[in-house]
Amino acid sequence: MIFSMPRICILPEVTGIGGMATFRHRFEIGLSRRGVEISHDPLDDNDAVLIIAGTRRLIPLLQARRRGARIVQRLDGINWVHRKRRTGVRHFVRAEYGNLLLAFIRSRVATSILYQSEFTRGWWQVWYGKPAAASSVVHNGVDLDEYRPLSAPNKAGGSCKLLVVEGSLGGGYDMGLENALELSRILSQQHGFPVELFVVGKIHPRHQEAVSSRAAVPIVWAGVVPRARIPDIDRAAHLFFSADLNPACPNAVIEALACGLPVVAFDTGALRELVVGDAGRVVPYGGDPWRLDTPDVQSLAAAAAEILRDRPRFCRQARAHAEQALGLERMIDGYLKVLLEA
Repeated sequence: MIFSMPRICILPEVTGIGGMATFRHRFEIGLSRRGVEISHDPLDDNDAVLIIAGTRRLIPLLQARRRGARIVQRLDGINWVHRKRRTGVRHFVRAEYGNLLLAFIRSRVATSILYQSEFTRGWWQVWYGKPAAASSVVHNGVDLDEYRPLSAPNKAGGSCKLLVVEGSLGGGYDMGLENALELSRILSQQHGFPVELFVVGKIHPRHQEAVSSRAAVPIVWAGVVPRARIPDIDRAAHLFFSADLNPACPNAVIEALACGLPVVAFDTGALRELVVGDAGRVVPYGGDPWRLDTPDVQSLAAAAAEILRDRPRFCRQARAHAEQALGLERMIDGYLKVLLEA
């Protein structure tokens, strides 16, 4: 008797180094290790189709569904900052169109929904209602051999390297960078930890120059870096600040934890689901993040100082939590359960 290996179609065939591309890269590696065949054509003889957020190939998806393939949509957060800040007409239209496309697939096409966090599931249900499709939550994961800590944590002695990793740090999304600047200033001037801010992400040169001209601490602008460099960057830092507001399940946070890098953040989005116990500190925002209120950076800095004063313990707990809950194999198990099991 000949047994065929399962085949999973993954759409869209996104490339690059952003969140969706990073997920696809890791997920396909994990599937290949398990002998699962990978397709990018929904009309192939697939057992299931995984939609990473959304795709315009709606007619082929509906045809695949009629032929018996399971259609699973992996959902991130909802575009929302453009409704609170001026990000330009083009960005506004693209963000609204993206939301409508995702919502249509969620309600009319998908047979199952995979949310990246409990926060994300609740967010979608509040904004767009509860769909008929079954839903599950599976956090993102990383290869724990690739993302691993140094044999001994580097000490925050004379200075502290504060790391910020975000896909975009300009336009309407620059509030996270402003919070990082204020956090660095307070840590240096009030808590006695001279800070070097290390920023990874896309930012316009003019914005970068304007920020540097008024910063109270030195800044290293690393720009967009290859995925393979991230583990070394994480291992060289002393503390990670998650700058995004209401993030769905940020890969950068999981990567930091896996490298034994403690995380400090405001309690927004899914961060309380990821930064557990002494893996770092998540503090109240101090206002309404959905209205982009001014946050309580003083409390954030106090939490950061607590971590820096006892870094070895926090580093151990960051790695321990990643090993327990945020490994790639655990993520693959969760996805295959929804994609392939009846």
